[in-house]
Order: sequence, then structure tokens, then C-alpha cells
Amino acid sequence: MSEKTHHDDKLPIRMLHDRVLVRQDTTEGERRSGGGILIPATAAVGRRLAWAEVVAVGQNVRAVEAGDRVLFDPEDRAEVEVRGTAYVLMRERDLHAVAADRFEGSEDSTGLYL
Repeated sequence: MSEKTHHDDKLPIRMLHDRVLVRQDTTEGERRSGGGILIPATAAVGRRLAWAEVVAVGQNVRAVEAGDRVLFDPEDRAEVEVRGTAYVLMRERDLHAVAADRFEGSEDSTGLYL
């Protein structure tokens, strides 16, 4: 098993190839703007990307690893339920960004932050 392949004992599945399994953040309700204005969950917004936590990756995934927070388009997703928990399954190329926490202070840091 390679270092990039993550096997979570709680999950009875293993990702293949370039697949990434994520658990979407549950911030699907009301939210506040930067100025403190309450935005109801029913408010229409344009195409909004969503954050999720990577829980498993296939052996050919190169840019993310389990535990990373990633940004993806929730419109382009395939949901799967494993042991009562909903996950989103996607290809690595469908991810838009990785949160920079893991890269801070590393020699190969890009200097870009989300």
C-alpha cells in the first residue's frame, strides 16, 4: 500500500485510480456575510463551490491526501452512503483547490492561500 493511499478502518471500501472520497461540510443552513448580515438558506446564490474533507484517495491521486480540506463544485458530484454516512465520490481533476494548511512553512510552498 503506498503512502498516498489512505485506508480508514471505518470504511469498508478502497478507492481506485484517481478517485477521491470526501465528506462534505454540513454548513447548508443560514450563513453570515463578512459584514455580519444573516443570509437565509433559501436565498438564491450563483454557482457556489463547497468545502469538504478528504477521507480516502486512490493510488493514482497526487495532489491531495486524507485529512485535506478541498474545494469542489457540489453540482458535479456522485453521492454514496457507507454505513449511514453520506460521502461524495469524484475524480481528482474535479477538485478546484486544497486548503493551504498542510503547505505552510514547507519548502515547496506556493505562497498561495485560500
